[in-house]
Amino acid sequence: MQNINRRDFIKLGLLGAGALAFMPRSSRIYSLNKSLADFPKGARLGRVFALAEVKSKPDPDSSTVTTLYQDNVVEWQRDVIGAAPSSASTNRKWVETPNGYVPAIRMQPVQAILNQPVSELPQQSSGKGFWAEVTVPYVDLILDNPPPKAPKLKDLLANSQPARFYYSQIFWVDDLKTDDQGNTLYHVIEKHGSYGDMFWADARGFRPITAEDIAPISPDVTEKKIVVDLTHQTLSCYEGKQEVLFSRVSTGAKFNSEGQAVDAWSTPTGLYHAVTTKYISVHMSGGSAAAGYELFGVCWTSIFAIGGVAMHSTFWHNNYGEPMSHGCINMNPEDSKFVYRWTLPQAPYELGKIEQTGYAGTNVQVFEDTI
Repeated sequence: MQNINRRDFIKLGLLGAGALAFMPRSSRIYSLNKSLADFPKGARLGRVFALAEVKSKPDPDSSTVTTLYQDNVVEWQRDVIGAAPSSASTNRKWVETPNGYVPAIRMQPVQAILNQPVSELPQQSSGKGFWAEVTVPYVDLILDNPPPKAPKLKDLLANSQPARFYYSQIFWVDDLKTDDQGNTLYHVIEKHGSYGDMFWADARGFRPITAEDIAPISPDVTEKKIVVDLTHQTLSCYEGKQEVLFSRVSTGAKFNSEGQAVDAWSTPTGLYHAVTTKYISVHMSGGSAAAGYELFGVCWTSIFAIGGVAMHSTFWHNNYGEPMSHGCINMNPEDSKFVYRWTLPQAPYELGKIEQTGYAGTNVQVFEDTI
């Protein structure tokens, strides 16, 4: 990839699956399923981001019970507080699983909710289709228009790694069909920032999103502002003086993976930012060949500063409260959806996007304590 602005939403890719490893199947660990029906139903689950050791106690110095690999899915029994998993993290939250304890920062909270596929796509002004949210830990994809075009997708397929969409991601469905086994498949695309890749995927893994689902919150309230505290990694939404949302977030990382300071990733401070552009879902990429990223389906994206700095949902980490991003404000899906619906300007359903210039959108104030 070329060197590009770290926040540019140019051809806004797929999160790298990384090295995959297969585990023996057990009643407690759900590994690399080929069928959505293999996921447990109605349970609170966790999808492993990358290699994670299951510990006998919520302490990194305790004995290792077993090892989990990327995209393994385990039962998330309860949250516990233990020791920080490393010297680089202050997040002390662990997840108790049937086999032991895993640092919460290693797993995405997910569910496995199967949906009844629609038999006909709803009519929109420019054609048929609807927005849909992934409601299972992951859904495998079939590329409809090879060869792959997105750089990350090229890398995945070249290395025989699966292409997947993950829990809470959002995409546009513009067609459907029935396969040889009688299963309904949705034709899934990205409306914004896509390189042009199109996919077929198991329709049961997607929940249709209606216009009512994303209707504006408090549209008649004129005095709204967002306050982001970089020191404490929090975001608050205010209607007048009343706080209506408080969220732990992850802003621009101060250090890269080698522990080197990276000023270029800082989230810009200032009291006069304003939401100018919003996407229900957008394909993001940025950085450099050495330290770049590419992500499909980054949803509930609200851009508020020059360079594409945005508040948006996150499915690739669960380390809120720690600086993690290339400058944007990473939020959990529920809170980022609130911000998307609550802020001005309001985006139309079908397009799933709005752009404006100036400072007419909701005010965003970003500050950092200097003491």
